[in-house]
Amino acid sequence: MLKLDGVTVRFGQRAALDAVDLEVADHETVCVLGPSGSGKSTLLRVVAGLQPLTGGRVLLGGADQSGVPVHKRGLGLMFQDHQLFPQRDVAGNVAFGLRMRGASRGEQARRVGELLDLVGLPGAGGRAVAALSGGEQQRVALARALAPSPRLLMLDEPLGQLDRTLRERLVVELRSLFGRLGTTVLAVTHDQGEAFALADRVVVMRDGRIAQTGTPLEVWQHPASEFVARFLGFENVVPATVSGEAADTAWGKVPVPAGSPQGPVRVLVRPAGVRLVGEREGLPCEVVGRTFRGNHVALRLRPGGGPLLEAECGLEGAPEVGAAVGVAFGVGGVVVLGEE
Repeated sequence: MLKLDGVTVRFGQRAALDAVDLEVADHETVCVLGPSGSGKSTLLRVVAGLQPLTGGRVLLGGADQSGVPVHKRGLGLMFQDHQLFPQRDVAGNVAFGLRMRGASRGEQARRVGELLDLVGLPGAGGRAVAALSGGEQQRVALARALAPSPRLLMLDEPLGQLDRTLRERLVVELRSLFGRLGTTVLAVTHDQGEAFALADRVVVMRDGRIAQTGTPLEVWQHPASEFVARFLGFENVVPATVSGEAADTAWGKVPVPAGSPQGPVRVLVRPAGVRLVGEREGLPCEVVGRTFRGNHVALRLRPGGGPLLEAECGLEGAPEVGAAVGVAFGVGGVVVLGEE
């Protein structure tokens, strides 16, 4: 459906996109993640035709899009602020793309009714946009983007302005909806939870390049580098030297998976891989922080040597701040990271 071939965008000496290659298959949902300035929004604008290329090609359905204007690319666009027309009612907003395509009044009315049912707003066509909640406006914006049956739906921080509870509910609904419609989706977000819940495949960007791509499970279980691991929120990353199935670290010996690269590396220990044991059985640590996380307690531990450790434990029996504990490491929570 979509292929980016060596796509480059430069603003002066800075490369916002640096020879990016990416493919999105039919009926696939791909979410692009990255910190501010990583190039993810520029990538979306390039595909839409809103940002000229310095180099490379954008192909849709195998056709080079050079010189093809935005309105002829067959795309659906949905932005963070929804950009609804305040002077039009809900039906008028949803029907906008259909009118631009010359659809008859009957076809417009039928399609608007179908889409409002689909997004959970049946009978809302006559409502004023200003009277809608944030979640309802998001649904109207989605219906408007879907109305012309785009071959590719593009979402730019689609849930960014919504509160957490509503965002979590709507992302589940969106994934189900895209699955039923067979829609091909390219979405940009800074929210990893949103991306992992919505996507078939996740793309992590850094400084205009792709740092890693894979299924949400692949990226979560096997971050490709220290940058990706830290972007995902993992803090237990240290230099190490691997020999056999163990690594020498500032925390002592840490087991590593069989077949790990040997020699100097960087090692990630997930919080779930940090096990609390008797004070005299493992690495001695002091509990310096404790945060309730709903189904577990997150701990910050200060060992006698090396950086702080993040750990997780069950709600019952979680040690208090100031407690002395011992730590052991489970190989299932250890990842040997690749080169930056």
